[in-house]
Amino acid sequence: MTRHLLSIADLTPTAVVEVFALAARLKAQQLAGECHHLLTGKSVALIFEKPSNRTRTTFDVGMFQLGGHAVSIAESIRMGERESVGEVARNLSRWIDGIVARTFSHTTVVQLAEHGTIPVVNALTDLEHPCQALTDLFTMQERFGDLRGRKLAYVGDGNNMANSLSLLGPLCGVDVTIGCPDGYRPDARVTAQAQQAAAAHGTKFVITDKPERAVVDADVVYTDVWTSMGQEAEHEQRLRVFPPYQVNAALVARAKPTAVVMHCLPAHRGWEITDEVLDGEQSVVYDEAENRLHVQKAVLVQLLAGGAVE
Repeated sequence: MTRHLLSIADLTPTAVVEVFALAARLKAQQLAGECHHLLTGKSVALIFEKPSNRTRTTFDVGMFQLGGHAVSIAESIRMGERESVGEVARNLSRWIDGIVARTFSHTTVVQLAEHGTIPVVNALTDLEHPCQALTDLFTMQERFGDLRGRKLAYVGDGNNMANSLSLLGPLCGVDVTIGCPDGYRPDARVTAQAQQAAAAHGTKFVITDKPERAVVDADVVYTDVWTSMGQEAEHEQRLRVFPPYQVNAALVARAKPTAVVMHCLPAHRGWEITDEVLDGEQSVVYDEAENRLHVQKAVLVQLLAGGAVE
């Protein structure tokens, strides 16, 4: 793996395979009650400008299980107000071994990496959510085995999740189709990267405004909130645009009979997804949530200990 995980674009197919293999091993050890203190004496700073349940908890618990320590500092430092991003990065680099940051602007995590001398992990920005995307494809691998030739259909807002899944799919041999309204497509630069990656790895990348077409032959039907954190002012407008993109039983029925439904959570039930689907037999949302712990532990070990496994 590279020195940081700021974007899925930082990864190679080999790096993804290594993360998944390590995550599977750590998960098996954890479930068997075996200790794996691979980061004894290591510490990371958790800088969260946005609310978090799964990400913050799993990074904190993950460091504990790895024998290290996580310290949450966002509320006290007021980054960018009390101290500049550069000053925060330079100071933290003298005390700790890594930074896990959830920020409104993607530029902030880039600046933390540029000004610091320690690894930085993107725990969600307005542009990408790489840890979640890695978890999603790892969960797919658990369910289906070999990922090559599988299809993931993302339906809804072309947000940070759509961006990261678009970039990661090709690295895993997965075809990705994005079903979203015009005007709410994934980032144009990310789309160009995804198209190039798909061509390089022999996969398909498609964007359509027809959700019913997007999910045809899909192994995974994926959705996320219609209004992301920081977009609250657009909420009413989005509620008028996105209802045709709701993931409901009728839409899921157009996918493969063996398809699973994914959502990175939290979900707005009755909006982007119905209770019937979210709580149904095809839903693997809590498998995803559990796997955040194991995949993020693998990322931390790769970055802070060079991937060493006892």
